[in-house]
Amino acid sequence: MKNRLEEIRKSRGMKQEELAEALSVSRQTIGSLENGRYNPSIILAFKIARYFDLSIEDIFIYEEDSDEE
Repeated sequence: MKNRLEEIRKSRGMKQEELAEALSVSRQTIGSLENGRYNPSIILAFKIARYFDLSIEDIFIYEEDSDEE
């Protein structure tokens, strides 16, 4: 799953540490999300979307594999 988290965070002038603190997660979690190494739980995805006043779909882009069809 791809995401726009880094782009959105930077456009708001935030550091990873600031976002992590606001969401009660580690800075490493934010880094892993931004690098695509970690997919958030649905609860964390909602927290991020609510924090930025966006929809989950505005931040996270789900791409189906052609093998799944």
